[in-house]
Amino acid sequence: MDMDMDMEQDHVKAVPLPLDSRITSTYPLVNFADAYSLELPAGASTNPEQLARFIFSQLSPWMTALMKIRDALAAGFGLKTIKHLSSLGEDANASRVGFFKIYSTDQTEIVLGEGDKHLDFRLSLLCSSQSAPNEKRRLTLSTVVRCHNRLGRLYILLIAPFHRLIVRSILGRAARAGWPPARMTGALN
Repeated sequence: MDMDMDMEQDHVKAVPLPLDSRITSTYPLVNFADAYSLELPAGASTNPEQLARFIFSQLSPWMTALMKIRDALAAGFGLKTIKHLSSLGEDANASRVGFFKIYSTDQTEIVLGEGDKHLDFRLSLLCSSQSAPNEKRRLTLSTVVRCHNRLGRLYILLIAPFHRLIVRSILGRAARAGWPPARMTGALN
C-alpha cells in the first residue's frame, strides 16, 4: 500500500450530500450515500468534467489492485467489470469518464455512474461558486447507491469501507498532484 493514502488527507472532509447536487433526488430510496469535500486553490479549474478526468486519473497501484480483485469477484456473479466498462469508453460516441458513464454535466456539476442488476449508483462532482470575493471554492465528490436485491446490499456493505478510502485518497492525490489551471482548455485524458 502507498504511504500517500494517509498523507495530507486531513483537508478532505466528510460532508453531508450537497442539497444543490442533482444526485440528491436521483433515487426515491438510497441504500448508501456519502460525500467528501476539499478546498480548491485559487486559479484551479472549476470545469467539472475536466476535474473528474483529472481526479480519476489519480489511481495508485493499491487502488488498481483492489479494482482487479473486485473485477475477479464481480465476473463470478455475472456483474459488469471495470475492464468491460472501460472498453465502452473506447467507442468514439461513448460519453464516459474512465469507466463511468456521463449522465449529465453543466458548469458546476458532472454526474457519473452506472447501473447493473444488483445496484445503480451515481457520483457527483460539484464545484461551488464564490459568492464573496474571499470565499473559498469547494469541490465535493458525492455518491448515492440504490440496491436492487440482497446481492447489491451485501456488495455495498462489503465495499463501503474501501469506497471511502479510495474517494479520500484520489481527492488527496489530485490535490497533491496540483489541480489543472482554470485557463487550461479541453479535457484531460
